[in-house]
Amino acid sequence: MQIRYANEHDAEGIAKVHVDSWKTTYQGIVDDRFLQALSAADRVEGWRWKLANMPEDEQLLVVADEDGKVYGFMSYGTEREQKMPHEGELYAVYLLEEIQGQGYGNQLFARLKEYMNMKGYTSLLVWVLEGNSAEHFYRHKGGQEQKRKEIVIGGKTHTEIALLWDSIDKIT
Repeated sequence: MQIRYANEHDAEGIAKVHVDSWKTTYQGIVDDRFLQALSAADRVEGWRWKLANMPEDEQLLVVADEDGKVYGFMSYGTEREQKMPHEGELYAVYLLEEIQGQGYGNQLFARLKEYMNMKGYTSLLVWVLEGNSAEHFYRHKGGQEQKRKEIVIGGKTHTEIALLWDSIDKIT
Protein backbone atom coordinates (compact mmCIF):
# COMPACT_ATOMS: atom_id res chain seq x y z
CA MET A 1 0.00 0.00 0.00
CA GLN A 2 1.05 3.56 -0.60
CA ILE A 3 0.24 6.99 0.78
CA ARG A 4 -0.44 9.51 -1.96
CA TYR A 5 -2.35 12.69 -2.65
CA ALA A 6 -6.04 12.13 -3.29
CA ASN A 7 -7.44 12.74 -6.75
CA GLU A 8 -10.91 12.97 -8.30
CA HIS A 9 -11.01 9.19 -8.84
CA ASP A 10 -10.82 8.60 -5.07
CA ALA A 11 -14.21 10.14 -4.16
CA GLU A 12 -16.09 6.84 -3.93
CA GLY A 13 -13.32 5.14 -1.96
CA ILE A 14 -12.99 8.06 0.46
CA ALA A 15 -16.78 8.12 0.98
CA LYS A 16 -16.78 4.38 1.71
CA VAL A 17 -13.89 4.65 4.19
CA HIS A 18 -15.53 7.66 5.81
CA VAL A 19 -18.84 5.84 6.44
CA ASP A 20 -17.37 2.41 7.25
CA SER A 21 -14.93 3.98 9.73
CA TRP A 22 -17.70 5.93 11.43
CA LYS A 23 -19.69 2.72 11.83
CA THR A 24 -16.81 0.86 13.51
CA THR A 25 -15.16 3.73 15.38
CA TYR A 26 -18.29 5.23 16.88
CA GLN A 27 -20.21 2.02 17.60
CA GLY A 28 -21.35 2.24 21.20
CA ILE A 29 -20.61 5.98 21.29
CA VAL A 30 -23.00 7.43 18.70
CA ASP A 31 -26.60 6.24 18.36
CA ASP A 32 -26.78 2.98 16.38
CA ARG A 33 -29.74 4.19 14.28
CA PHE A 34 -27.74 7.23 13.22
CA LEU A 35 -24.73 5.08 12.26
CA GLN A 36 -26.83 2.56 10.34
CA ALA A 37 -28.43 5.37 8.34
CA LEU A 38 -25.04 6.59 7.08
CA SER A 39 -24.49 5.86 3.41
CA ALA A 40 -21.35 6.12 1.33
CA ALA A 41 -23.49 6.81 -1.75
CA ASP A 42 -24.86 9.91 -0.01
CA ARG A 43 -21.33 11.25 0.53
CA VAL A 44 -19.72 10.63 -2.86
CA GLU A 45 -20.84 13.91 -4.46
CA GLY A 46 -19.63 15.90 -1.46
CA TRP A 47 -16.21 14.28 -1.73
CA ARG A 48 -16.12 14.86 -5.50
CA TRP A 49 -16.82 18.54 -4.92
CA LYS A 50 -14.19 18.69 -2.16
CA LEU A 51 -11.54 17.09 -4.36
CA ALA A 52 -12.35 19.43 -7.26
CA ASN A 53 -12.28 22.51 -5.02
CA MET A 54 -9.45 21.76 -2.60
CA PRO A 55 -8.23 24.99 -0.99
CA GLU A 56 -4.55 25.79 -1.42
CA ASP A 57 -4.00 25.61 2.34
CA GLU A 58 -5.35 22.06 2.65
CA GLN A 59 -4.15 18.57 1.72
CA LEU A 60 -5.94 15.26 1.46
CA LEU A 61 -3.91 12.06 1.49
CA VAL A 62 -5.15 8.52 0.91
CA VAL A 63 -3.81 5.10 1.83
CA ALA A 64 -4.44 2.98 -1.25
CA ASP A 65 -3.33 -0.28 -2.79
CA GLU A 66 -1.75 -0.66 -6.22
CA ASP A 67 -5.21 -1.03 -7.80
CA GLY A 68 -6.36 2.29 -6.33
CA LYS A 69 -8.63 0.89 -3.60
CA VAL A 70 -8.74 3.39 -0.73
CA TYR A 71 -8.20 2.03 2.81
CA GLY A 72 -7.84 5.32 4.64
CA PHE A 73 -7.47 9.06 4.36
CA MET A 74 -6.27 12.13 6.22
CA SER A 75 -7.09 15.78 5.60
CA TYR A 76 -5.49 18.83 7.20
CA GLY A 77 -4.70 22.48 6.71
CA THR A 78 -5.31 25.87 8.31
CA GLU A 79 -7.32 25.86 11.55
CA ARG A 80 -10.95 26.36 10.53
CA GLU A 81 -12.55 28.26 13.41
CA GLN A 82 -9.65 30.64 14.07
CA LYS A 83 -10.68 30.76 17.72
CA MET A 84 -7.67 29.16 19.36
CA PRO A 85 -3.98 30.14 19.42
CA HIS A 86 -2.70 27.75 16.76
CA GLU A 87 -2.44 27.59 13.05
CA GLY A 88 -2.82 24.06 11.71
CA GLU A 89 -5.66 21.60 12.10
CA LEU A 90 -6.04 17.91 11.47
CA TYR A 91 -9.57 17.79 10.04
CA ALA A 92 -10.03 14.06 9.65
CA VAL A 93 -8.17 10.80 9.69
CA TYR A 94 -9.98 7.55 9.03
CA LEU A 95 -8.56 4.10 8.44
CA LEU A 96 -10.55 0.97 7.77
CA GLU A 97 -10.46 -1.28 10.80
CA GLU A 98 -8.57 -3.96 8.82
CA ILE A 99 -5.47 -1.76 8.44
CA GLN A 100 -5.47 -0.07 11.84
CA GLY A 101 -2.43 -0.83 13.97
CA GLN A 102 -0.17 -1.38 10.95
CA GLY A 103 1.68 1.94 11.09
CA TYR A 104 -0.34 3.91 8.53
CA GLY A 105 -1.46 6.45 11.15
CA ASN A 106 2.18 7.16 12.01
CA GLN A 107 3.08 7.47 8.33
CA LEU A 108 0.20 9.87 7.73
CA PHE A 109 1.26 11.93 10.75
CA ALA A 110 4.80 12.14 9.40
CA ARG A 111 3.45 13.56 6.12
CA LEU A 112 1.22 16.00 8.05
CA LYS A 113 4.22 17.20 10.08
CA GLU A 114 6.27 17.76 6.89
CA TYR A 115 3.44 19.82 5.39
CA MET A 116 2.95 21.89 8.55
CA ASN A 117 6.69 22.64 8.69
CA MET A 118 6.81 23.46 4.97
CA LYS A 119 3.88 25.90 5.35
CA GLY A 120 5.45 27.50 8.42
CA TYR A 121 2.73 26.44 10.85
CA THR A 122 3.96 26.32 14.42
CA SER A 123 1.15 24.39 16.14
CA LEU A 124 -1.55 21.82 15.43
CA LEU A 125 -5.06 21.09 16.71
CA VAL A 126 -7.36 18.10 16.34
CA TRP A 127 -10.91 17.69 17.62
CA VAL A 128 -11.71 14.15 18.76
CA LEU A 129 -15.02 12.76 19.96
CA GLU A 130 -14.82 11.60 23.57
CA GLY A 131 -14.71 7.81 23.61
CA ASN A 132 -12.98 7.56 20.23
CA SER A 133 -9.98 5.25 20.61
CA ALA A 134 -7.99 7.64 18.39
CA GLU A 135 -7.77 9.98 21.37
CA HIS A 136 -5.15 7.67 22.89
CA PHE A 137 -3.19 7.70 19.62
CA TYR A 138 -3.23 11.51 19.49
CA ARG A 139 -2.16 11.80 23.11
CA HIS A 140 0.65 9.29 22.47
CA LYS A 141 1.75 11.51 19.57
CA GLY A 142 2.01 14.42 22.05
CA GLY A 143 -1.39 16.13 21.82
CA GLN A 144 -2.43 17.91 25.02
CA GLU A 145 -6.03 18.66 25.95
CA GLN A 146 -6.83 22.32 25.31
CA LYS A 147 -10.61 22.52 25.72
CA ARG A 148 -13.91 20.68 25.35
CA LYS A 149 -17.20 21.52 23.66
CA GLU A 150 -20.58 19.93 23.27
CA ILE A 151 -21.81 18.90 19.83
CA VAL A 152 -24.96 17.14 18.63
CA ILE A 153 -24.79 14.01 16.49
CA GLY A 154 -27.97 12.17 15.59
CA GLY A 155 -30.00 14.26 18.02
CA LYS A 156 -27.78 13.39 21.00
CA THR A 157 -25.20 15.54 22.76
CA HIS A 158 -21.58 14.43 22.77
CA THR A 159 -18.33 15.93 23.99
CA GLU A 160 -15.54 16.82 21.60
CA ILE A 161 -12.02 17.32 22.94
CA ALA A 162 -9.50 19.71 21.37
CA LEU A 163 -5.99 18.28 21.55
CA LEU A 164 -3.18 20.70 20.81
CA TRP A 165 0.48 20.42 19.93
CA ASP A 166 1.74 23.91 20.84
CA SER A 167 4.76 23.19 18.68
CA ILE A 168 4.83 21.11 15.50
CA ASP A 169 8.18 19.82 16.74
CA LYS A 170 6.40 18.12 19.67
CA ILE A 171 4.55 15.73 17.34
CA THR A 172 6.20 12.39 18.08
